[in-house]
Amino acid sequence: MPASQQINEDNWYKGTADAVTQNISVLRGYAPKYILILAGDHIYKQDYSFMVEQHVKSGAKVTVGCIEVPREEAKAFGVMDVDETDKILEFVEKPADPPAMPGDESRSLASMGIYVFEADYLYDLLEKDAQNPDSTNDFGHDIIPGIVAEGGAYAHPFGRSCVQSGLEDKPYWRDVGTIDAYWQANIDLTDFKPELDIYASEWPIWTYSELVPPAKFIHNEEGRRGQAVSSMVAGGCIISGSSLYRCLMFTGVRTHSYSQLEGVVALPYCEVGRRAHLKNVIIDRGVKIPEGLIVGEDAALDAKRFRRSEGGVCLITQDMIDALDS
Repeated sequence: MPASQQINEDNWYKGTADAVTQNISVLRGYAPKYILILAGDHIYKQDYSFMVEQHVKSGAKVTVGCIEVPREEAKAFGVMDVDETDKILEFVEKPADPPAMPGDESRSLASMGIYVFEADYLYDLLEKDAQNPDSTNDFGHDIIPGIVAEGGAYAHPFGRSCVQSGLEDKPYWRDVGTIDAYWQANIDLTDFKPELDIYASEWPIWTYSELVPPAKFIHNEEGRRGQAVSSMVAGGCIISGSSLYRCLMFTGVRTHSYSQLEGVVALPYCEVGRRAHLKNVIIDRGVKIPEGLIVGEDAALDAKRFRRSEGGVCLITQDMIDALDS
């Protein structure tokens, strides 16, 4: 339930805990015994039943999903110090010296922002948190540390419930909360052997699917050849005399003659004009790229016209395109 759909349009979510608090009435309507809290900007494949089973058997007040990361990289995460029974002894936010996992000094357990609670216990916590004027209304900052201090928090290492197909060498988890991370996660799917296998029939991705015609590639002239290499092109796309390399085209994208795209993530129903040259770009839904636009060759110019990330990826929206003519 997006914040904009609440009764009071001015009362936007203040934090992750507040987002759940504002929807308690919806949750109560389903009368669940347990509630699983998930992050909306993470990509992974997990069988949550293993995590819920551990929560029930351990008698934990909260079970925290944790990703195993190299200890030197754990400095950028909230890290769990646990004992041999998975009980969380301490929760440390971005520590200079991250605590190691039991039995493995080279790795640490970082919070994934995934939690299991017994429903009634969670409702009580959230109501108390909402009444605390000093709270930031966030699970990681306010709710979880208190439970850890009481000795009721347990960790669930992601490796125990991660779903892997035959093509995946290690557990896959990505936080795509930034432009660079979102772009990279999409472009990674074009690799010869991507780390995330989306073709595994034993663990399919259930998502909204439109009934559209197959993708079509047209024209076969030198410099005007509809082609895509190391790319993914969805249905409804027409690649007309354009060259694509390491691109991901969502539904209904149209690219016109002599355009060249490299490292482009195009959301549904975009249109790329003739002779446009785009490199390392995210195109928002429905954007019409004008004829001859060049992005990805002049960093300073790109930053003036579009939103350019630290990693050099440009996000292009229709408002930005309209501003080019003003």
